[in-house]
Amino acid sequence: MSETIKVMQSHVSVRKYTADLIPNEHLSEILRSGTSAASSHFVQAYSIIRITDKDKRDQIADLAKNPHIKDASEFLLFCGDLKRLEAAGRKHGIVIEHDNLENFIVATIDTALIAQNVITAAESLGYGGCYIGGVRNNPGPISELVGLPDKVFPLFGLCLGIPAERNEVKPRLPLDAILHENVYNQEKYESLLDEFDQTMSSYYQQRSTNNKNTNWTESMAHFMKDKRRAHMREFIESKGFHLE
Repeated sequence: MSETIKVMQSHVSVRKYTADLIPNEHLSEILRSGTSAASSHFVQAYSIIRITDKDKRDQIADLAKNPHIKDASEFLLFCGDLKRLEAAGRKHGIVIEHDNLENFIVATIDTALIAQNVITAAESLGYGGCYIGGVRNNPGPISELVGLPDKVFPLFGLCLGIPAERNEVKPRLPLDAILHENVYNQEKYESLLDEFDQTMSSYYQQRSTNNKNTNWTESMAHFMKDKRRAHMREFIESKGFHLE
């Protein structure tokens, strides 16, 4: 395997960090690597807010209900962003059409792609991190705190730092479960999920921290049984996206 593949297949979420900081030159290269990600039609519909102000960091941690934000060397807020494209259109006397589902999907995908490049680059240098979807618990106050205008919306955060401890690599669904050839085959799920449940049950019981007696399908069934963050529709509309 290449070193890149080894890094990618060794990914774990890191939630405890040493007090050491990531050097600015390393962070710059990590972020430059992020911007090398693919972008639909090269629109690059994303922005990253680096939170260095301790008070803002603490407030975001409380709003996101995630204490790890306070301890990481770096906290980055990843946002879908069509505001910059609005400015590009204005240079040519064109009003851009931002308010449709396709452009919203493009901004969301672009943001996810740059973020994945960022974590891979960081891990290749020995750093660790954890994505923070909890910023969507209170997207309005967080947006106000960092001055996000209309057409810009926070999607998730990313903690980065030097790992104080690393968890074991969590098993993933087998490739057969996610790879279909030519046609979608749902008939295979029954047996494949039984096997994966056994794998995850053993993992949860034997890992070094946070042991529990459950499996993947049970965890997912309980996680998916209720609607989550129903406030997001109203918030996204407040940012100028009615997704027509």
